[in-house]
Amino acid sequence: MAKKIRVTLVRSVIGQKPEKKATVRSLGLKKIGSTVEHEATEAILGMVAAVSHLVKVEEID
Repeated sequence: MAKKIRVTLVRSVIGQKPEKKATVRSLGLKKIGSTVEHEATEAILGMVAAVSHLVKVEEID
């Protein structure tokens, strides 16, 4: 079974480059404080790493 992660947007995307804004939106995050759960695949982990300065990540059992 694949691990799951919980991703929370903790900083605003205002002033960020369009690529970073698109990455945040593709993760399913809209407003500050919004949270989504994803399978910890390579693609998702790569997107999280690209916007790591804007999000908080937790592992879920």
